[in-house]
Amino acid sequence: PPVRDLRFAAPEQPEPWDGVRPATTFGTPPPQSSTVSPGAPETTGDDWLTCNVWSPDLGAAHLPVMVWIYGGAYLIGHSGDPVYSGARLARDGGVVVVTFNHRVAMEGFGQIEGAPANRGLLDQVAALTWVRDNIAAFGGDPGDVTVFGESAGAGSIAALLAMPRAAGLFQKAIAQSVPGTYFSRALADDIGATIAAEAGARPVRDELAAVAPARLMKAVDAIVTTMGPRQRWGQVAHSATPFSPVVDGDVLPRTPWDALTDGSARDIALITGHNRDEYRLFTAMDGLHGQVTEEQSATALRTFAPDPDAFRRAFPDASAEYLHELVQSDWLFRMPSLHLAEAHTAGGGRAHLYELTWQAPGLGGILGACHTLDIPLVFGNLAGGIADLVIGEDRAAAAELSAEIRSAWTGFATSGDPGWPVYEAAQRLTRVYDTVSSVLPYPEETSRALWAGHTFSELPLL
Repeated sequence: PPVRDLRFAAPEQPEPWDGVRPATTFGTPPPQSSTVSPGAPETTGDDWLTCNVWSPDLGAAHLPVMVWIYGGAYLIGHSGDPVYSGARLARDGGVVVVTFNHRVAMEGFGQIEGAPANRGLLDQVAALTWVRDNIAAFGGDPGDVTVFGESAGAGSIAALLAMPRAAGLFQKAIAQSVPGTYFSRALADDIGATIAAEAGARPVRDELAAVAPARLMKAVDAIVTTMGPRQRWGQVAHSATPFSPVVDGDVLPRTPWDALTDGSARDIALITGHNRDEYRLFTAMDGLHGQVTEEQSATALRTFAPDPDAFRRAFPDASAEYLHELVQSDWLFRMPSLHLAEAHTAGGGRAHLYELTWQAPGLGGILGACHTLDIPLVFGNLAGGIADLVIGEDRAAAAELSAEIRSAWTGFATSGDPGWPVYEAAQRLTRVYDTVSSVLPYPEETSRALWAGHTFSELPLL
């Protein structure tokens, strides 16, 4: 457990034990923010770093292994969420599924003097090391591991592709809706100092370790709700989270796009992609659906677009709300995912690109193909949690599409082939998931051209 003397430290191997340990309930979640998900579960103990295994064969089956890394804006997330149950994926796909907890928010990603950066990423490396050393006992092949994750989980996977510490721990990767936010050391230092001051401490490990996790999370939440005026944080001040992986030069030496372009993961097969209407979920959650003003749209374009005027010219008939949503979908998820495929291809790797365009039936159909829609479809868990919001009661069509996606994901984990061609610059072939799925040239060509010259560099302190 990362508490007391191990608070804010790199993860350490657990004490071994003899015999059989009962493992019938999920471990307690790491401390969670209440700003992203008001119903976030409480942390009821110290043992935050646990993992879970589903296996269709506990013998020496040497099955492919799929390791899930959850999202949640680097603020929330826990492997006990029912939508992450690997039972169906393991049973129907003939794979071993592993999920695990990693530290989030200040515990996992806050910049603290005297503590290693990116502790949440180090937790992920520790979990993958556990898989390498132990998964054979659960029927898995430690030499055939696929990591898969969504949103902040996909951003973590992109980081792992660039991290020397993660080399050799997985052979394939699936990154769903990759966020483009990676922080410079100066930005992360400033954010960490601001949160520590809110908690009544300096951003020093010994001082912050004396602040109870619940109290520190209250300080985090206070800063999350007042980020807007902090203009020195640039685009981060207009986002939903003050945390992202830090390009610290050690744990994460470079941004994923730079590293992949130079071939850092050329031997790892990659699926990456995004949902068409990523940001619409946040528009709806913020109560802005049908309410976005011209001023709000203009602010979003000034803040996020590589060229606001070019954006308007490219979509001359678009409403203020459409532009507001599109530029943030592009900046936060769509273009980072596309550019990851392009960088991996440029570095000699094999990438497969997808886009999910199926309309979420939840909330009367207003969500489109929104952020998180892919999660219940990938796991086949179409009821409970986020599935109730985005899918609602109309589960028949979702079940059909889910079976198609699960077959592609487990097929990729098994053979390295998801069932559609690799991405390359000439044709840009993309799997488009919808009621009737197809393979087309990348559908978001206008956005691709607008962002073609943009570099997703580490975000600076202004």
